[in-house]
Amino acid sequence: MSSAFLEIVELPDGRIVLRRSEEESALVTLVFSSEARDFLKARYIDIAKEMFHAGLLAAGHLAEEEALSETDDDDSSEHTLH
Repeated sequence: MSSAFLEIVELPDGRIVLRRSEEESALVTLVFSSEARDFLKARYIDIAKEMFHAGLLAAGHLAEEEALSETDDDDSSEHTLH
């Protein structure tokens, strides 16, 4: 992913998007139902931030696991187990 800053923006239609600051296209889009918005009141933006944060952390963990897995695969090609 680019080193550009990420921003959270609420669009006029109510969608909340995570995007790169220099781009208009969304990386991730959240849509809360009217029932959820009524329940959360003004805190729905805080919830959206936490959801995006959790998603980015999870993606980082997956990338780390994949990198470790590739390293382990490379090591196993150097020897043969019988």
